[in-house]
Amino acid sequence: MFDSKAIPLSKLVGSQTLFSTPFLNTSHSASLIGSQHFSSSTGVSPKTSYSLTTSNKAISSIGKENFSLETFPYEINGTTNGASSSLFLTEMGELEAFDDEYGGVIVNSDRLPVNQKLFASRLRLSLSHWKTLGKKGVWLKLPLERAELVPIAVKEGFQYHHAERGYVMLTYWIPEGPCMLPANASHQVGVGGFVINDNNEVLVVKEKHCAPALAGLWKIPTGFILESEEIFTGAVREVKEETGVNTEFVEVIAFRHAHNVAFEKSDLFFICMLRPLSTQIIVDNLEIQNAKWMPLVEFVKQPLMQEDSMFKKVIDICIARLGKRYCGLCAHQLVSKFDSRLSSLYYNVVQDQDFNCQSG
Repeated sequence: MFDSKAIPLSKLVGSQTLFSTPFLNTSHSASLIGSQHFSSSTGVSPKTSYSLTTSNKAISSIGKENFSLETFPYEINGTTNGASSSLFLTEMGELEAFDDEYGGVIVNSDRLPVNQKLFASRLRLSLSHWKTLGKKGVWLKLPLERAELVPIAVKEGFQYHHAERGYVMLTYWIPEGPCMLPANASHQVGVGGFVINDNNEVLVVKEKHCAPALAGLWKIPTGFILESEEIFTGAVREVKEETGVNTEFVEVIAFRHAHNVAFEKSDLFFICMLRPLSTQIIVDNLEIQNAKWMPLVEFVKQPLMQEDSMFKKVIDICIARLGKRYCGLCAHQLVSKFDSRLSSLYYNVVQDQDFNCQSG
């Protein structure tokens, strides 16, 4: 057992297709929950089990350590002790966080307080402390299972930055003046695969779900690239998923940049020329109504292709590439000393020997 007098307990651990085109369809305190059970804590025997019920609160702060002091009756192995006994239950330190390279902090989302009131108190204390230190931006990532903390953070002045399936990211700009934190991703990236065989036939698909204006159109396979996926691998993957045809990347023929597309985001769409490695078509019944090899002449003569200036220009570029009157962009993988990461740089180089196109 332990002494029923005041006992310090520091650091208490409570501790898709969104868009379709013809190609791309400073007072700080803490309180305890009414009743909690702990099996062990600093300064207490791991074998001791007790429950805590708050009453007659007397909260104070002790120096820089900011301990929360409360008095209340408590039970030890079923025996109630008097209300005059007190425990230093929670060290009111800052939230655990890491410095980023831009003078800001990133809160450790794996070590958030389990109690909402404790989170609110420590968040306020942390913001005050970080301001004193001259910190700038604060990044707070709240997992889906801690969604109850979002309103608390928003009340303290945090703003939404972005969200994924498993979390929401919030930010707080400490200095006076405009926020200098980078904005959320501004673009979505799509790819289209222009696949043509030795018979001058284009691999085309007819989508099950598309805008009414595009109903019945035979188009090239398209889709969005995945997170951390290269443009050229995304194009190869999309063709394989929709048609079952294996291909290899040749060049980026052209790309289109559009704005206010899906949820007011911009859109980048890369048209890639691919070389077929197989011919058998296996249709993806979830997204694709039909797929086939279509003579290039028939593909170009489709009314919508002829009527739309962007369609027509893309086809003209692809035909020019087939006639070696135009060079696309090849992917070259390089490592930069700025970030020591492998990246893909897209450009073309026409050499004296072994070239397959001429600048047009």
